[in-house]
Amino acid sequence: MFLVDALLPRSQTRQAALILLAALAVLAAAWILQGLGYEPCELCLTERYAFYAAAPLAALTALFASRSMHGVAQAGFALIALVFLANAAFAFYHVGVEQHWWPGPTACTGALSAPVDVKDLLKALETTRVVSCDVVQLRILGLSLAGWDVVASAALAIYAALAARLRWSTAPA
Repeated sequence: MFLVDALLPRSQTRQAALILLAALAVLAAAWILQGLGYEPCELCLTERYAFYAAAPLAALTALFASRSMHGVAQAGFALIALVFLANAAFAFYHVGVEQHWWPGPTACTGALSAPVDVKDLLKALETTRVVSCDVVQLRILGLSLAGWDVVASAALAIYAALAARLRWSTAPA
């Protein structure tokens, strides 16, 4: 029981704030790595949308919880859980692209399908840098960043789902 209390404090406000902080921390880490030269691919950028959406949702959920609107807060947690569950699935798709289990989008992994004028291609390459979605740029403890996104998104989905299911008999802190 202690572990559950430690992971899920009884305050919806604190739980929503924790999700907000986690979403912002993941985004900050992504931006820092990008600043260090790890360019995100198209799939990486798309995976960030869940964190961009979850941060304000978590802030709203915390606001509703702080005003004793526990039913609305529970709905907010459920929505956050769905956002992160979908992102975990999308990040897993990206891991599969990196591992060559299935093909990725042609915009960042495919070959050219039509004849192209070499001059036009060279001109386009001067201003465009396409980062391949099927090449891992960085591994941390054996997982690619997409793999870590699966872990983070799944953990946040579970946390938010548990927060949505709990009954609230005490006032939020």
